[in-house]
Amino acid sequence: MTVILFILLLFPLAGGVINAVIGRLLPRRVSEVIACLGVVGAFVMAAIAFGLGGWKSLHLIFFDWIKVGTFSAAFDVYYDPLAAVMILMVTFVSSLIHIYSVAFMREDTDYVRYFCYLNLFVFSMLVIALADSLLFVYLGWEGVGFCSYALIGFWYTNLDYALAGRKAFILTRIGDVTFGIALALFFYFFHSFSLQYINAHATTLSVTMATVFGLLLLWAAMGKSAQLPLTVWLPDAMAGPTPVSALIHAATMVTAGAYLLMRLFPVIHLSHMAMLVIAGTGAITTLYASFAALAQVDIKKVLAYSTISQVGYMILGVGAGDFVGGFFHLLSHSFFKSLLFLGAGCIIQACDEEHNIFKMGNLRRLLPHVYYPFLIGCLSLAAFPMIGGFLSKDRVLEATFIHPAPIYKAFWAIAFLAALLTVVYTFRMFFTAFLDRPDGRTADEIKPIPRLMTVILWPLAILAFCDGLLNLPFGPISNGLAKFLAAVPGARVDLGAPAAVSWGLGLGDAALVLVVLTLTYFVFRRPRPDFWGSLNETLFTAFYLDWLYLNLIARPYERFAAVLWRDVDERGINAGFENTAGGFKVLSSLMGLWTNGKLSTYLLMLLLGLTAMLTVLILSWHW
Repeated sequence: MTVILFILLLFPLAGGVINAVIGRLLPRRVSEVIACLGVVGAFVMAAIAFGLGGWKSLHLIFFDWIKVGTFSAAFDVYYDPLAAVMILMVTFVSSLIHIYSVAFMREDTDYVRYFCYLNLFVFSMLVIALADSLLFVYLGWEGVGFCSYALIGFWYTNLDYALAGRKAFILTRIGDVTFGIALALFFYFFHSFSLQYINAHATTLSVTMATVFGLLLLWAAMGKSAQLPLTVWLPDAMAGPTPVSALIHAATMVTAGAYLLMRLFPVIHLSHMAMLVIAGTGAITTLYASFAALAQVDIKKVLAYSTISQVGYMILGVGAGDFVGGFFHLLSHSFFKSLLFLGAGCIIQACDEEHNIFKMGNLRRLLPHVYYPFLIGCLSLAAFPMIGGFLSKDRVLEATFIHPAPIYKAFWAIAFLAALLTVVYTFRMFFTAFLDRPDGRTADEIKPIPRLMTVILWPLAILAFCDGLLNLPFGPISNGLAKFLAAVPGARVDLGAPAAVSWGLGLGDAALVLVVLTLTYFVFRRPRPDFWGSLNETLFTAFYLDWLYLNLIARPYERFAAVLWRDVDERGINAGFENTAGGFKVLSSLMGLWTNGKLSTYLLMLLLGLTAMLTVLILSWHW
């Protein structure tokens, strides 16, 4: 197993390194094949490892990394059922995205850099998913941060795209600071960076320290998973190529924050306060992002705000004490969100790089190969009854509803309202882009797209439609995923809710989703860009959060920095040094008058010097 998992990590790393070093010397097709094989090979290794021992918990050491005195840190992995399922999902979805990218980037001349970063992105996420040492996790954590920066700003000659990459990098670094602090505290209290050791000895922590750890890790997750208040980077991250958006949102970076909380759940679970704050953050973020998505006109930004909202459900599941439900939704989301982004890539290229959904229309007839899988993705995102997205979201909502603390009923209500709004914004986008209308697209306005791009959609569509089977709440294979994860510390197989509550919540959710879907059809079967009236700008700007950051933080900081630069540095410190230097210059000029080359001047100076020395000696002797 050690060899298999080592090769699994080596495949995407080797693909990225080969393309970085000699990719430009190779034919284009060879470079693309190397990149794709790097990730497909990792998927094969993940599948083999799963078959050999996906249900086991193994600590495997590759080699020592740092060894100083009694301290040591190794490149090691903690392979348990949670990691086993996670790496299967990451490698499978990433493999499809890489293959799709071959067709999507067919006209881009900078393909070597693209595939190099894409491979390194997958490698970094696999490190996060597998690593046992938190130092190793942090390496992967920073790796996905760098790769996201490089890929979001991939077309860096466009200033807006370059700024979007920088924005993502800075905001996620803000979250990373608290992860670094948590690492130091973990070592102080446990004298170890091992996830397995920390989880096993978590009960030795006081409630206060568990709260501190929970809040530090939550802030780190807010940065990577774009939760309030650190959400503003993700909508701008749509500047990168569409397959990058699919990779960031579905398989790698955005899910990393939620996964970290699940990985360290035994620590977080010790503090009711930390759990409460985590649940509240997830619930409020789901509603905030759902409202923001209602008014977006860019198809990718609708999906971006939807990701912020859906990751909120994962965070809410952790905060409600059921990380299994959160992880189930993470898996469902990875399938339907990668499907929707790749489908959006097909639409954008077919519409000649048009992103505005109100400039589309008639695509059901013009792009039938995209229409049907995209519809499945929308149904899953909107939690259509009995599809995977419905079952995973329903479990999170049920875990929140049955929590004994009264405030969790409010969190449930907020998240449930967000679920209904998800139906509205999802099918507002779908009906506007795909249904027939007189001012919509015509056949001669549709550019041909490679068949490979549409073929790739179908495996994801099948999984998005059927992944509810992973954890059906009833039947002979009920709670299959939960039972598989039962050995993971803190996992709950069954929520323990009365049957009447479970069925009542499920049937009520399903009925309301169908009602809202029907109403959405009648409201948005014709384009309504100004439907929200005076609220449109507020929703479009996501409640002016970017504006608030700019005017309350960025610009005051810029003005304060300008004061430090001009008044303190330039006019104070620099001017002081320059004046001092000027004084020495004048003094040296005066001294230079003595060195004029005349013997009489030198003798006079010698006489004056001797007189001064004798005067000092006589005065000293006298006193």
